[in-house]
Amino acid sequence: MTSLLERAFAEAGKLSSAEQDVLAARLLAELGVDDEFDRDIAASTDKLAMLARQAAAEHKAGLTQELDPRTL
Repeated sequence: MTSLLERAFAEAGKLSSAEQDVLAARLLAELGVDDEFDRDIAASTDKLAMLARQAAAEHKAGLTQELDPRTL
């Protein structure tokens, strides 16, 4: 366990039982979401690498333009 996670658990240990249960439920839910996200990313690494190469080539060729947040 990392020192940051140990620190987080130490702080969580200072909470009431009810607050600890809420935090635990949120953490477990977050871990479940991350697992699904991580699986999706791992399954698409080849496609992501191809898209990154295409984007870099388009930028190098001058085919991209600066993003203007006002026009989003």
